[in-house]
Amino acid sequence: MAQQQQQQQTVKKNLPNGMKFVLGGMAGMGATMIVQPLDLVKTRMQISGAGSGKKEFRNTFHCMQTVVSREGPFGLYQGIGAALLRQATYTTSRLGVYTYLNDAYKVHFQKDPSVAASMGMGVIAGACGAFVGTPAEVALIRMASDGRLPIAERRNYNNVFNALTRITREEGLTTLWRGSLPTMGRAMVVNMSQLASYSQFKTYFRTGPLKMEEGIKLQFAASMLSGLLTTITSMPLDMAKTRIQNQKYVDGKPEYRGTLEVLGRVARHEGIFALWKGFTPYYCRLGPHTVLTFIFLEQLNQMYYKYILGSESKGSGL
Repeated sequence: MAQQQQQQQTVKKNLPNGMKFVLGGMAGMGATMIVQPLDLVKTRMQISGAGSGKKEFRNTFHCMQTVVSREGPFGLYQGIGAALLRQATYTTSRLGVYTYLNDAYKVHFQKDPSVAASMGMGVIAGACGAFVGTPAEVALIRMASDGRLPIAERRNYNNVFNALTRITREEGLTTLWRGSLPTMGRAMVVNMSQLASYSQFKTYFRTGPLKMEEGIKLQFAASMLSGLLTTITSMPLDMAKTRIQNQKYVDGKPEYRGTLEVLGRVARHEGIFALWKGFTPYYCRLGPHTVLTFIFLEQLNQMYYKYILGSESKGSGL
């Protein structure tokens, strides 16, 4: 009888599966509020030169200066509604799925996941999150790039919901999932790199020669290395995703037929290193975003355990 009561108390003090999704989304949204300007700059740099190959910005700071001078300081937060909706859909799904799978692995095998297992779980989580988050991603790309278009060609969406409504009405429901394949491909690579490497770096720093204790220092070190690795591996696919989602149709024909055509044309007309165009703002955005997301997630988990469950935190499950 006493053993059953103890088991029931233990179950009650586990983080509910639904909260894994909610806390993941909250962590992503909090991080996005801080790094949105860098995401906008990254998007502008990736779509500059599309078609003509003409270089529009000299560097990250020139791009940021151009946006502020033309559109004002708040121009750097253009599309913030779509960015937050993206986090509420994409990050909620991917972190929730990954945390759930990670916890299930630890319970079933009674040990931390291997590198291969972490990568596999990251791929699954990325694909699920990307499919759910693609409509918000399409709205975000369009809203972030609108300010660079000639006035006559601007879409002038009022907000993210206006964007989603107009896209559906003017171009059809399936347009909301335009670029879903490269988006899912990028997300699978991002999550395979980001989530798996974060888990592995964190385990190494905690159990390896450094013997780092659980806390913000450990989370920061693992996040920065994870962000760098993720930036290098995912940028070409992010470039393809951005170009496809921002493309226009001429005589009913799209500019690009698919991911491979985008990558080929960019490499051929703009140079192979153009596939990593916007690397600095991408990493400056992804690095801190990774750090902030994981730190927020860890802290939110600790607060939930402490104030809601009344017990010591068992970590984020990552």
